[in-house]
Amino acid sequence: MTASHRSPNLGQALQEAVTLQHQGRLREAEKIYTRVLKVVPDQFDALNLLGTVKAQRGQAGEAYRLIAAALKINPRAADAWVNLGIVLHALKRDQEALESFDKALGLKPGDADALYERGNTLLALGRAQNALAAFDGVLALLPRHAQARLNRGLALAGLGRHEEAIADFEAASATPPVSPAAHYNRGISLFNLGRYAEAVAAYDQALSLAPDHIKALNNRGFALQALNRHEEALASYSRALELRKDFADAHFNEAIALLSIGEFRRGFEKYEWRWRRTGMPAKGGSYGRPLWLGEYPLQRRTILLHAEQGLGDTIQFARYIALLARAGARVVLEVQPELKVLLGGIEGVAAVVARGEPLPAFDVHCPLGSLPLAFKTEPATIPSTGPYLAANDEYIGKWRPRLEALGLPRVAVAWSGNPQHMNDRNRSIPLSRLAPLWSAGTARFFAVQRELRSGDAELLARETRVMQIGTELDDFADTAAVFALVDLVITVDTSAAHLAGAMARPVWILLPFSPDWRWTLAGESSRWYGTARLFRQPSLGDWDSVIERLRSELVRLSRSG
Repeated sequence: MTASHRSPNLGQALQEAVTLQHQGRLREAEKIYTRVLKVVPDQFDALNLLGTVKAQRGQAGEAYRLIAAALKINPRAADAWVNLGIVLHALKRDQEALESFDKALGLKPGDADALYERGNTLLALGRAQNALAAFDGVLALLPRHAQARLNRGLALAGLGRHEEAIADFEAASATPPVSPAAHYNRGISLFNLGRYAEAVAAYDQALSLAPDHIKALNNRGFALQALNRHEEALASYSRALELRKDFADAHFNEAIALLSIGEFRRGFEKYEWRWRRTGMPAKGGSYGRPLWLGEYPLQRRTILLHAEQGLGDTIQFARYIALLARAGARVVLEVQPELKVLLGGIEGVAAVVARGEPLPAFDVHCPLGSLPLAFKTEPATIPSTGPYLAANDEYIGKWRPRLEALGLPRVAVAWSGNPQHMNDRNRSIPLSRLAPLWSAGTARFFAVQRELRSGDAELLARETRVMQIGTELDDFADTAAVFALVDLVITVDTSAAHLAGAMARPVWILLPFSPDWRWTLAGESSRWYGTARLFRQPSLGDWDSVIERLRSELVRLSRSG
C-alpha cells in the first residue's frame, strides 16, 4: 500500500497509518484514516485504505461502501478494484468480485494480486479449471508465492488430480512460513488416494503446527478408521470435541467408530448428529408432526417411517416395522420408488408410498435410521435376523421358467454399488476381479448388476458362464424373485447384500479391510443377517485373497451340491 500526497502533513499521516496497518494495529490505523477523511472527505487513499482496514476487521459492508466511494474518485486505480473484489468475495457476491478483478487486470495486465484473488474467487465458485489457470499466472510471476502454490493444489484436488495436488502442497509446506493448511490439505488428497497411513502422518504434521486444528483432528480420526485403528480414531474425535462441543462431523464420525466396535448405545445416540451435518435436513426433514424416538408408546397412533439414506439402509432398518405394529402402532412407510412394491409385503405395514407421492395422515414420524436408537438396540437385541422380506409370487412366476431351466448351483453376483458412495473406491470391485470364480465348480452365474460400469458389458458378452439379467430388473421386487430362485448370492457391500440377508437367503459378502460399521471388524457371521457369510480383506486393498477364498468355497459348494 502506498499513499498519494496532497500535502506533507497529509502524506505523513497516511504513511503512518499504512505502517500501523502493516503491523496489524488496525484500530490505530483506522483512527488516522478517519481523521484524514474529516479534513478531506474525498481523499482517495484514505477511503480505499480505510476500506481495507474495515475488511480486515470483518466489516465487509462498510468496507464495500468506502472502497466503492474511492473508485468513484479514481476509477483507474487497479489496486482499489482488487480491494473491492476481495470485499465482494467476502460478501459472497462472487460474480461481481470476478468483474472487479477483471477490471483491475484490464488496467494493470499481469497484476499478481488480481490474478491471485481472482483464482480464490473462482475456486469458491467451483470453477477449479479456471482457478488453476489463474494460480499458474501468479506463479509465473512469483514462483515462491506459497499461498498461490497451496491454492493451486486445492484447484487440482477439486479436479480429482490428487497426485499433482500433493506435489503443490509439499512445495507450499517447504516455503516459509509453513502453513498447517499445506499439510492438512495434503492429508485430504492422500486420503482420497487411499494412502491412509500417509494421510495420518500429514494430519499429524498439521497438528504439530496448529494443535487445535479441529478439522485435522477429525480427518485424522477418519483416516485412522480406514486403517481399522478405531480406538485411536475415537481419541482424535474426543480431542476435537473438547475444542468444539457442537462439531457435528466429529460427533457423527465418532458414532460410526463406536458402532464399528459394537458400542451400540452410545453409537446410536451419537448417530443422531447426522442431522446437524452440513447439507442435511434438520431432524430428518420437515414433516409437520413430532419426531418420535421411542419416548412414549404408540398404541392407536400412526407413525410415518421414512427412508433417509441408501437402498440398503432402508432394507436393513425395515426390520423394525413389525415391532412397531405389534406394539399397536399403525405404520406408514415412505421409501425410494424402486422399493415400494417389495416393502409393501412386509409384516406390519399399513401403507407404503414412494418418495414424492402424497402422504396419508400420520401422528408422528421417525427416520428409519433412528429406529435402533428408539428401540435401544444392543448387539444382543437386534430384531429379525431371520427373514422379514419375501419375494412376490407373481414375480417368482415371471423368473422361475428362465432360471430353473439352467444348471445348479445357481449364483447371483453383484460387484459394485452406488458410485457416489463415499467409500465406493474400497467396497466396489471391477467385474474382471471375479473372473477366477467363473471356472470354480459347476455353478451358473447371474449378474444382477443394474448399472454397468465401463468395460463390464464387454466382459459379460464374452463370458458364457455368466448371464446378464441386471438390466432386466425393473425394481427390487424383481431382484427379490431372482434371489428366491438362486442357491447363493455373492455380492460386495451394497443393497444386494441387505436384500439377500433380509430374505434369509445364503449370501457371501465381500468386505474391504475397514468395512461399514454394520459388518463390525472381525468374524464371518453378521449380527444383522443370520444367513450372511462375510469374506474380509486381510489387509488394505487385498481382494486377491478374498477372491481365492470365494473360489475355493464355490468349488466345495459345487461338489456338495
